[in-house]
Amino acid sequence: MTKIVTMRINEDILEKFAEYARIENRSLSNFIETATLKYINEIEYADDFEMKDILGDEILTAKLKKGSSDAKNRRGRFVEV
Repeated sequence: MTKIVTMRINEDILEKFAEYARIENRSLSNFIETATLKYINEIEYADDFEMKDILGDEILTAKLKKGSSDAKNRRGRFVEV
């Protein structure tokens, strides 16, 4: 279900959004939604290079496994974000 959102955007930024939306043959709202989701995916997930670094760090992976186990067994303090 879609929702209508009202927001304030600097006119220069709005013009840039509109320009790129035209280039990609998208509506302005679709361009903003797509660009925002792309940004979220980029910051939310590690790429292959980052995953290789993470998995190659034995101390970090041991701590991640312990943290996962603790969470599964409901040990420790949990905070809401």
